[in-house]
Amino acid sequence: MITKFKAKGKSFGRPRTAAVRGAKEAPAATGPSGRGKLKIAVMGGLEEIGRNMTMMQYEDEIIIIDMGLQFPEEDMPGIDYIIPNIAYLQERRNMVKAVIITHGHMDHIGGIPHLMGEIGNPPMFMGKLTAGLVRKRVEEFQKCPALRITEINEKSNLKISRSFSVEFLRVNHSIPDSFAVIIHTPIGTVIHTGDFKIDYTPVNDQPADLNRIAQIGGQGIMLLMADSTDASHPGYQISESAIGVEIDRLFEKINGRIIIGTFASQISRLQKMFDLAEKYGRRVYLQGRSMNNNVEIAHQIGYLKFNPRLLANDAEFQHLPDNKIIIIGTGAQGESNAFLMRVVSGEHRQVQLKPGDTVIFSSSVIPGNERSIQGLKDMIARQGANIIHYEMMDVHAGGHAKQNDLKLMMRLLQPKFFMPIEGHHYMLRLHAELAEQVGIQKENIFIADNGQVVEFSRAGGQPVGRLTNERLPADYVMVDGLGVGDVSNIVLRDRRVMADDGMIVIIATIDSKAGDTIGNPDIISRGFVYMKENKELIEKTRMRVKKMVKENDLRTPAADDYIKNKIRNEIGQFLFVQTKRRPMVLPVLIRV
Repeated sequence: MITKFKAKGKSFGRPRTAAVRGAKEAPAATGPSGRGKLKIAVMGGLEEIGRNMTMMQYEDEIIIIDMGLQFPEEDMPGIDYIIPNIAYLQERRNMVKAVIITHGHMDHIGGIPHLMGEIGNPPMFMGKLTAGLVRKRVEEFQKCPALRITEINEKSNLKISRSFSVEFLRVNHSIPDSFAVIIHTPIGTVIHTGDFKIDYTPVNDQPADLNRIAQIGGQGIMLLMADSTDASHPGYQISESAIGVEIDRLFEKINGRIIIGTFASQISRLQKMFDLAEKYGRRVYLQGRSMNNNVEIAHQIGYLKFNPRLLANDAEFQHLPDNKIIIIGTGAQGESNAFLMRVVSGEHRQVQLKPGDTVIFSSSVIPGNERSIQGLKDMIARQGANIIHYEMMDVHAGGHAKQNDLKLMMRLLQPKFFMPIEGHHYMLRLHAELAEQVGIQKENIFIADNGQVVEFSRAGGQPVGRLTNERLPADYVMVDGLGVGDVSNIVLRDRRVMADDGMIVIIATIDSKAGDTIGNPDIISRGFVYMKENKELIEKTRMRVKKMVKENDLRTPAADDYIKNKIRNEIGQFLFVQTKRRPMVLPVLIRV
């Protein structure tokens, strides 16, 4: 639901007047004297792509920017995704005054249903499309409280609390309603860019307002926290409209079915696909729950414009000629359960690949997904379909600023201090080098780790900043099914062991009175060895276990733990000597 949150008689979300735009840090003049300290800590997004969340604290007031998730790495079997650790905020839930969301991508909104109830459900502020996506996201989570969402735009001016006032700067990204956040504090003004690029000809969006960015920079910026995702790439980011031109040329030449894999959140890209489908007389067949949800939400609020009759249902899809259909779905990153992977593996009910199909990968490769995507391409090629991806031609425009765009932003804003965010550590280092190139002093550039506190105060009327040794909890909180945070590193280690070397279960039945085994121990192997082909190894293992049990007095149940540990250690070592593998050994003692 949408609420109008009030504090001290002032309504949040009120449009900002023209007079406020020209004011020089007027909001910061109210509230505390500025003799305190501003603490900033990024709880996720400084050592990885994803899990973005930033905390700002002045005295007893806290605001949060973004609450994202991170998709699991290859060595995290069974994990659905990872969210930020909010232990520090849980202990200070009464201090949290607001949560601000920069845009609607999952790495910025995915943690909301898990975290909001844990920090007291403070008011939230975000753009219209982002609000629609967040509401859809939390529908699946019964434990998530009713969110108090206020929709904002580039004219919104919010008095959050005594210490924090916030304005917004509309930026370009691969999804509409993306905003940089301008935070006025008693120490100085901080700008958090969120994800951004500079696009002079965006699709269904306004181009970057460089004049306003320069005006804001002229008012004096203490700290700039800027997106580093594409800091390793030279030049300028390609405009979304240029991608449309390239794909237009492709559509003109293709006679068979067109299958497009892209992100469900690429609303601007989807708009261009719908426009081209109408131009070439093709119907659009959408696949993937997130794809259908996002299209529905964006269309309802006017961010996607198309005739609903353009969309084909299952029955219509089966009867449309190949040259009259475009299939758009998720899975361009090689995700196991997504649309593209189900198609190539023959598990999709409606779509099967065939010679003459053209599969377009209209997305870049997220670091860590290279192997999965290559495997997906190989499977597509084996089935006779053509493949087109962004390395062959411009069928994807990234949503993140490249080096020249990043330097332009820094030159326009002229911050005293700079902190690269949102990227792996090497990306932060490269972004810091760009900051030095545009004249920001090296000692004023802070390359932090997740949870590491950057502190600002005033001395002699000027802001002073330093990277401290204080670290807030920022380790992974893993979500596995309905469990949040109940999968520890020990559990992950066990899963890796079972995935790598399998497991062996040893079941010994014991006569409680005699303290001796009844018969021979039973052995079950899963993922370790095929028992029928390794009878000698299994028999040796069985006899070792039997001997171990006989050598110990097992007439008291207290001996059970001792013998289990003995079996686990000695049999584990024996199997390693025999096979050079370390399966998980699970001893089971049954007393009769």
